[in-house]
Amino acid sequence: MLAYQIAHYVFVVLDYFPYVLFVYILMSWFPGAYETGVGRFLSKICEPVLAPFRKIIPPIGGVLDLSPIIAFFAIRMATFGLQYLVYNYILPIVV
Repeated sequence: MLAYQIAHYVFVVLDYFPYVLFVYILMSWFPGAYETGVGRFLSKICEPVLAPFRKIIPPIGGVLDLSPIIAFFAIRMATFGLQYLVYNYILPIVV
């Protein structure tokens, strides 16, 4: 039972992360938003996730960054895949 609760909380965090990423991206529209406490906190969370995608797809013209779109897609696909594996194969063995 504890294993199911732990898995549930991990997947809740993974489900909400795209919303956190979306807020971080919207902050780019407001000057100085990244220098606030919330901006620095979100930067510490989101930048490590976005950095590998920026290496694959650099910003177009130095302005248009498409890496968040790829990150959204990759996070959702990874979450669905992990949920399927954990709930169908791993947790039945553990519990």
